[in-house]
Amino acid sequence: MESEKFICIRETGGNNSVVIVDMSNPTQPLRRPITADSAIMHPSQKILALKAGVQGQGTDSLQVFNLDTKVKMKSHQMSEPVVFWKWISPSKLGLVTASAVYHWSLDGPAEPQKMFDRAANMGAGTQIINYRCSPDEKWLVLVGISAGDPARPQLVKGSMQLYSVEQSRSQSLDAHAAAFGTVTLPGNSQETQLICFAQKTAASGQHGKLHVIELGTKPGQTAFQKKQAELFFPPEFADDFPVSMQISAKYGLVYVVTKLGLLFVYDLETATAVYRSRISPDPIFLACDAPTVGGFYAINRRGQVLLATVNEQQMVPFVSQSLNNLDLALSLAKRGNLPGAEALVGQNFERLFTLGQYKEAAEAAASSPMGALRTRETIERFKAIQAAPGTTSPLLQYFGVLLQKGKLNSLESVELARLVLSQNKKQLLENWMNEDKLECSEELGDMIKATGDADLALKVYMKGQVTQKVVAIFAERGQFEELVKFSSSAGYTPDYMYLMQSLLMSNGQAAAKLAIMIAQQPGPPIEVNALADLFLQRNMIREATSFLLEVLKPNLPEQAMLQTKVLEINLLTFPNVADAILANNMFTHYDRLRVAQLAEKAGLYGRALQHYTDLPDIKRVIANAHAIEPQTLMEFFGTLQPEWTMECLRELLTQNLRMHLQLVVSVAKEYTEQLGLTEVIALLESFKSYEGLFFYLGNFVNSSEDPEVHFKYLEAAASTGQLKEVERITRESNFYDPQKAKQFLMEAKLQDSRPLINVCDRHGFVGDLTHYLYNNQMLRFIEAYVQKVAPAKTPEVVGALLDLECDETFITNLILSVRSLLPVEPLVAEVEKRNRIKLLSGFLDHLVNEGSQDPHVHNALGKIVIDSNNNPEHFLTTNPYYDSLVVGKYCEKRDPTLACVAYKRGQCDDALVECTNKNSLFKAQARYVVERMDPELWAKVLPEDNPHRRSLIDQVVSTALPESKNPEQVSVTVKAFMAAELPNELIELLEKIVLQNSAFSGNPNLQNLLILTAVKTDKSRVMDYITRLDSFDGPAVGEIAVGSELFEEAFAIYKKFDLHVPAVKVLLDNLDSLERAHEYASKVEENDVWSALATSQLDHGLVADAIASYIRAGDSSNHVTVIAKAREAEKYEDLVKFLVMTRKKVKDQLVDSELVFAYAQTNQLGALEEFLAGPNGADVSKVGEQCFQDGNYDAAKVLFTQSSNWAMLASTLVKLNQFQAAVDAARKANSAKTWKEICFACVEEEEFRLAQLCGLSIIVQADELEEVSRFYQDKGRFEELLALLESGLGLERAHMGIFTELGILYAKYREEKLMEHLKLFATRVNIPKLIRICDELEHWPELTFLYMQYDEFDNAALVMMNHSPSAWEHVQFKDVIGKVSNAEMYYKGLAFYLEEHPDLLNDLLNTLTPRLDHTRVVTQMERAGHLPMIKSYLAAVQTANLVAVNDALNNLYIEEEDFEGLRSSVDTYDNFDQIQLALRIEKHELMEFRRIASHIYKKNLRWKQSVELSKKDELYKDAMATAAQSGERELAEELLKFFVEQENKECFAACLYTCYSLIKPDVAVELAWMNGMMEMVMPFIIQFMREYSGKVDALIAERDEAKKEAEDNAKAAEEANSQSAMYAQMLPPALPAPMGAMGG
Repeated sequence: MESEKFICIRETGGNNSVVIVDMSNPTQPLRRPITADSAIMHPSQKILALKAGVQGQGTDSLQVFNLDTKVKMKSHQMSEPVVFWKWISPSKLGLVTASAVYHWSLDGPAEPQKMFDRAANMGAGTQIINYRCSPDEKWLVLVGISAGDPARPQLVKGSMQLYSVEQSRSQSLDAHAAAFGTVTLPGNSQETQLICFAQKTAASGQHGKLHVIELGTKPGQTAFQKKQAELFFPPEFADDFPVSMQISAKYGLVYVVTKLGLLFVYDLETATAVYRSRISPDPIFLACDAPTVGGFYAINRRGQVLLATVNEQQMVPFVSQSLNNLDLALSLAKRGNLPGAEALVGQNFERLFTLGQYKEAAEAAASSPMGALRTRETIERFKAIQAAPGTTSPLLQYFGVLLQKGKLNSLESVELARLVLSQNKKQLLENWMNEDKLECSEELGDMIKATGDADLALKVYMKGQVTQKVVAIFAERGQFEELVKFSSSAGYTPDYMYLMQSLLMSNGQAAAKLAIMIAQQPGPPIEVNALADLFLQRNMIREATSFLLEVLKPNLPEQAMLQTKVLEINLLTFPNVADAILANNMFTHYDRLRVAQLAEKAGLYGRALQHYTDLPDIKRVIANAHAIEPQTLMEFFGTLQPEWTMECLRELLTQNLRMHLQLVVSVAKEYTEQLGLTEVIALLESFKSYEGLFFYLGNFVNSSEDPEVHFKYLEAAASTGQLKEVERITRESNFYDPQKAKQFLMEAKLQDSRPLINVCDRHGFVGDLTHYLYNNQMLRFIEAYVQKVAPAKTPEVVGALLDLECDETFITNLILSVRSLLPVEPLVAEVEKRNRIKLLSGFLDHLVNEGSQDPHVHNALGKIVIDSNNNPEHFLTTNPYYDSLVVGKYCEKRDPTLACVAYKRGQCDDALVECTNKNSLFKAQARYVVERMDPELWAKVLPEDNPHRRSLIDQVVSTALPESKNPEQVSVTVKAFMAAELPNELIELLEKIVLQNSAFSGNPNLQNLLILTAVKTDKSRVMDYITRLDSFDGPAVGEIAVGSELFEEAFAIYKKFDLHVPAVKVLLDNLDSLERAHEYASKVEENDVWSALATSQLDHGLVADAIASYIRAGDSSNHVTVIAKAREAEKYEDLVKFLVMTRKKVKDQLVDSELVFAYAQTNQLGALEEFLAGPNGADVSKVGEQCFQDGNYDAAKVLFTQSSNWAMLASTLVKLNQFQAAVDAARKANSAKTWKEICFACVEEEEFRLAQLCGLSIIVQADELEEVSRFYQDKGRFEELLALLESGLGLERAHMGIFTELGILYAKYREEKLMEHLKLFATRVNIPKLIRICDELEHWPELTFLYMQYDEFDNAALVMMNHSPSAWEHVQFKDVIGKVSNAEMYYKGLAFYLEEHPDLLNDLLNTLTPRLDHTRVVTQMERAGHLPMIKSYLAAVQTANLVAVNDALNNLYIEEEDFEGLRSSVDTYDNFDQIQLALRIEKHELMEFRRIASHIYKKNLRWKQSVELSKKDELYKDAMATAAQSGERELAEELLKFFVEQENKECFAACLYTCYSLIKPDVAVELAWMNGMMEMVMPFIIQFMREYSGKVDALIAERDEAKKEAEDNAKAAEEANSQSAMYAQMLPPALPAPMGAMGG
């Protein structure tokens, strides 16, 4: 909490987040998922600073984010952890590390700037709790706390470091809290910088000190005298200490808050104690200043946010009366503008004024709290003083002081203005106005306006909210716009009708603007229609239009009439304006039919079309299409239904086809999708308008895929003579029906045949085209077609001409005319199909002579050569261009040998094999296959299912291979035989080639092949071949021999080729002969051989032999396996030798670690220590753990000592029973697990002192405390456990678990100490846990106390009632029962007191009065029969006027015959059954009770019963009063007659007086006259006559006044009529209303 604006909470748990509480809206906190170690909010802005530790580096990363803009403002990674940080100003963060203090500015450099180093008293053991800087940032103070005196562990030591930035010096002091403040001393022009700090030490007992010291005295200013005051702590707060200090700038007070919730308030300037109180029952750990209210916020351990501030109404009276410090009270009142010091200020002012110290008196009046002396009387007193010559007037001095102090009030502003204006210094007023020194008022404005300065007066009126005067000035200036704006903002309503009429006479434009402003006001004072009529009456059409257009912009349904009106007046006068209005689409609610009719009359046919809704009207207007803009027509047709559009188009074509055709076509083009393409075509065809069709379809033909559209367009173009378009569409279109188009064009017989040629060429009608052109003698077009249009179609044309038996000369010339453009293959096919291929001889020769290499040309030429038998073999072997497959197929039926020549030339394998098989030409096939050297071809001819395979093999063996001299041919053949799985034939062939002297005897591949073939087919020959052959591949053949399990042959091969390692592997892996292998290794003496042998020995479990072999080989590569095998066989001595050798070659942690372990296992501790003393890479700790697990504790001790593994060292020392050393090791390890192990071991060995040392380090960790406690208790060591926990209370890291566990132990074993423990540490124990324990162990007083501390007052009350002998205490019970949440507890408490403590029942009832249901209490007590016991309680609660309470008390009053109490109860409280009570007591033996019954009857309007009771008891006065109050004439006359009968003249006269208003005069006179009592009735008659004459006089006066008022009203009406007639004569004649308006 950095300020009063925000509280920032960091939540930890499953989802880490930061919660920001805005104190202005605390019910809606802002939650952000942020993982950080610390987060603090900016004092005034939504800027969040985050701090998080960098894992593995021991530093902190700082980041600052703007939460509104979601931008990271700054970030930095510190070089050391930040132990404390806070905002020291709106732009700076203060960062405190373990060694120094830094400032990190948001606006300055990116890195924090170091300010100073921490002093010695702020060392590593000090916890920083605050850091502050002075407002000018010249002084810095750092505050921290540390462990104090062990005798008083709760009282921590406070330390403070004060640092001067200018002097770069520090001063160390003892203090727990400090703050900077300022005061302004009398006579000083500048503020004095102070530091205030509080301290408390163990030596000072219950007293602390508050010091106020000046920092850096400024030259020429009075120095501040150092102040000091005592902080007195009550005995129960002896170990309490200050944790926070705040200085209120508003009141000049110092707030010192202590840890246990005490608040000390001191005056800053005098260090005088003002107030002390406890503000929180829970410890306070955080506080911050609240400058807006002059107090501070604090947060206690329970999470409550507290606000403490000054009670402004009571502060000054408290200081002046309770503290009897008048000077301080006056100072506080002036400083904080507080009430309560008016008398003191007045006395001081009078004293100064009387002494003639006017300046001082002026200052006293100006600074009076709440402006008590800033009155007219004070000004008049200063006015009355005459200034001495040459001196300043006291009045001016007074105003000067006021201006220096701040703003003047209205009275002072007027008086100062009057004084300044009288001296003609108005400029001063303007300056003061700009500085906001004057309070504006109507009187001030009138005064300034009287000087002629309207601008300044207007400014004063506006600032003073003098609305009427502001409007008047605006009206005088004609600034009506400003007038309306101001009136709206001020809520003032001027006379707008008068303003409008005035402007209409002079400035129509201004009137329009004013009208607009009037109409735009919410709830306009003048209706819009009335405003429009004002303009129309003066024929101001343009102004009216401008006004209405602006007003009608919202286009609301209720404005329909006005919309129609503005359109009507413009259609009648300015049609172009109406057209523009309609074009803008401003209105939608006007009378459309009326506007349509007027638009048609005005010639606006387009607007008329837009507004008509009937088809006949539209068809009538559409006849004027020539007068309508085309764009308008196009838009209009888009709004019609498709059927109506077609009707309109038909109407246009019917009236004038030629004139309207273009329009119709344009509309049809635009709205084809709505109208339908087919319907439009049908419409145009119905009028036989091919021209229209051509232009219409021309718009779609390029994008449409409809065949009918394309054909119709083709037909229309042909019909209108558009031959170029016909040619284009036949050439480019892909969608017309080709058959239909061809038929149409053939029938049309156009002069130009190109369209027909396009259709036939594109759609495969070449034959039909040729027939059509040939039959119509159009040979020229045939030549043109094949030469220019489609040379590729020449074969089809030639075929058609041949079918038509055309002259060969024409055909030949036609072919030659195309030449190279002609496709030869289809031409040959067409001619060959008709057996006329020789026709092409000349053409082909011509192409060859021209150098053609086209295979089709040479194929045709070859066919001609073969048919003519003109040396075909020469052609087939020398011509490189023909297609061998095509020509070979052609030759097969004529000469198979020629076919083989052709196939061989083109490597047509399949065709040649098929041909030779078919014609039994196997020798040729064998030669071809051998020469081809193609494995795939061999695979085709050597499969087992080939019936010709044997014949082919015989020819290969006997003819083809013997003839071959190419080794590759032999190799490929051999591989083919192998692939065909012909091993026997292959061996015979290879033996003939390899073993007999031939060109291929020394070929390595053939030797390899021979041996491999023998390996697969005849293994008995392999050894012989190995002996006889020398050129084969030894390693490869050896591997194959091993794979074929020919191990001796493989060993012979490897030995023959000196391959020792493979040879020894064969002996080891395949022959499994370690002896032969060892013998062979000794013979060859190679390291690799020894390594191989060692590996095999290791696999066979011969670890010692294997290690010896590895050492002979000098091989350490397999050290991992050797180590594992040696450990498994426990050959540690051999392993040491091997690892010593290995370590010379390999730098591996495993090697060093295993060597260490081997030393340990062989108990070579000297060698071990020597090895560890040198450089090594062993994992000593891991090896030590292995030794520890194996029980080798001596070696483990050496290893753990070397590796500084204090935890394991401690465990090892425990095993060795070296407990003191184990404790020392555990202290270095500082691990909870280690401490527990040592602690438990010491307990078991009864080393309790060492166990306690260990236990203190364990119990500070809450998770481990329970286990320690359980262990001690299981061992029966209760005293030692209590001593341990009691020692732990004073630890700095003592937590709630320690206090709770100690409380549980006290409850179990030392119950006499439990209550004291709970009272001392109630805020530090886990109350629910202790509640459960105390309940189980029946510690009822302690359980009650815990319930009270936990705010479970219901349970506390139940415990006290259920276990009252030990748990109940009256004062405590009253306090508890008043705080319970269940109301039933109140009545259980009453029952409890009624049973056990009836003497205290009323005391309890008085305590619970505000919370009880009094009716239920009465019922409960009535059932118990003890209602009289609670009479005092009933009397106290009777103010609630409840039925049950009233009845109970009334019954008690009757039983006690307390008529006075009953009378008071009945009169005061009426909520009871009054009639029932009256019936009960009307026959009571005491008259006073009967009188009360009469009184009750009277209250319940039972007048007669009341009077009768009064008459029976001769209470005539009561009877007369009742009769008068009843208002019943009969009852009064009956009572009067009763007195006459009783001859009671005095009561008769008294009744006349009392019931004067009810008794008729005639009745009174009659009774008196008849009974001789006339003298008694005379006063009544006199009173009656006086009243009657007064009423008559009043009636006469009222009649006269009414008559005069009627005459005055008639005269006023006559004058108003005459004035109205005169005003009407001044108005111009009005325009006649529009016809439409009259109809509306």
